[in-house]
Amino acid sequence: MAEIISERLLIASEYQQALYSEPLLRPSVPPETAAVILRYGAMVGTEIEHLKQAPRCMDLARARIHACEEEDRSFASGRVIIADRLTDGKGRFLRHWHAPDGGLWMVLTLVNTLLPEHASLYSLAAGVACCETLRHYQLNATIKWVNDVLLNGRKAAGILTETMRGPKGGEEYVLIGIGVNVNNTSFAPELRNTAASMAEFAGHPFVLAEVTARLLAKLAWNIGLLHYAEAEQLAAGSGTSLNDMPHPLIAAWRSLSDTIGRQVRFGFNVALAPQFTAKVIDIDDRGQLLMRLADGQMVCENGGEIIYV
Repeated sequence: MAEIISERLLIASEYQQALYSEPLLRPSVPPETAAVILRYGAMVGTEIEHLKQAPRCMDLARARIHACEEEDRSFASGRVIIADRLTDGKGRFLRHWHAPDGGLWMVLTLVNTLLPEHASLYSLAAGVACCETLRHYQLNATIKWVNDVLLNGRKAAGILTETMRGPKGGEEYVLIGIGVNVNNTSFAPELRNTAASMAEFAGHPFVLAEVTARLLAKLAWNIGLLHYAEAEQLAAGSGTSLNDMPHPLIAAWRSLSDTIGRQVRFGFNVALAPQFTAKVIDIDDRGQLLMRLADGQMVCENGGEIIYV
């Protein structure tokens, strides 16, 4: 227990240092604007729970929400649950997620206060935060739509976003599950050619608490950007839409992604049921993937997944 508390305090301390260095990394953002963005994202890491082992962090987050509502307590938006290893990790379509010691396995839970058009970008914000974290350590990471973070074409991190309604109050919660292969370099046989870790590409292990803190700071910044962009749109007037104002988060995603311009196979569970092959043209300001079919027809998708062809 003492070891867990010490690790949690170290993460919190490193997080505060990383958080206030964020504006320094973005000289194009005026200091007063950076301060506003960080205030919007300050709820990230409100509480940090660190466990040696858990079945699945998403399920724990749901249980914490239920417990708070049953006791008529407010749930702390921005609460983070971190586990050293998961015994029943799940990704999209309930695929098993290999999550041994050495990786970063966490869930961030937010009370959703954004309008739907902005809330739809939570997942992209998490993807940008993960990719920026790896790049902070001089790793040439890229994002594959929606939110796989790749190192030389191999998956180093993944994000799964789920929503739920509080059982009593009806509050909407956003659960952002994040898995990053940091120091774990041994993968299951079926993953050896498709998975990668930070340590493998850097040639050395990392201090896991420091990487966790850096990721929390990146999440605070990028989720803060969502709130900032919404506030700017609302201040501009009721007739303004996302398409009228360039979204800073979308611009960041485009700059980090290697998906635009690629030929892809698309499907909602693409490995089992591919639907079509197309060329990716762009993403729009709601994070939807714009693709051109072979006959020239344009399609737009806000869900599903892709495989590079």
